[in-house]
Amino acid sequence: MREQKFKVSFNSPVILGFALICLAALILGTMTRGRTDVMFFSVYRSSLLNPLTYIRFIGHIFGHAGWEHFLGNIMLILVVGPLLEEKYGSSNMLFVILATALVTGIVNFALFPHVRLLGASGVVFALILLSSFTSMKEGSIPLTFILVAVLYIGQQVYEGIFVNNNVSNLTHILGGLVGAGLGYALNKNKWNNY
Repeated sequence: MREQKFKVSFNSPVILGFALICLAALILGTMTRGRTDVMFFSVYRSSLLNPLTYIRFIGHIFGHAGWEHFLGNIMLILVVGPLLEEKYGSSNMLFVILATALVTGIVNFALFPHVRLLGASGVVFALILLSSFTSMKEGSIPLTFILVAVLYIGQQVYEGIFVNNNVSNLTHILGGLVGAGLGYALNKNKWNNY
């Protein structure tokens, strides 16, 4: 009887690549005492003539305030992301991540001129809401989507109004809305192709 060998596979290139970029950004931020976070991995009001402003509209999702912030976001992304990448494909997952980054980055830039935003929590919420669409059938809305939307988004609205902390609840809500909208669109396109 032959002994079966197991090998490690790079099963989710977009999600794993995203996690590695976030790790590299965190290490750079630690080594530079936050200077690279301010320069590349945070979004805040800056001149539209500065080319780095446009890089930050996406780059902010890679930066994290510390190891705890990084681990909290990346653990959820690594749990949910590979399943979604398998279902929807790598290019669609990349689109969800980039769309979430742009929406949350531009809104923060426009509405909160004195707030520096960094972290992947908007992406986490996009993936959570997107995951609730995985069993969606034409002409129906999954009960899981309704429950996830009410619980996750409801919690963020509550915390945004009643809890004073250093969390961007609006980013969570926007990420969830991007994930929900794209989840609906991806599934609708799937039905139209049959």
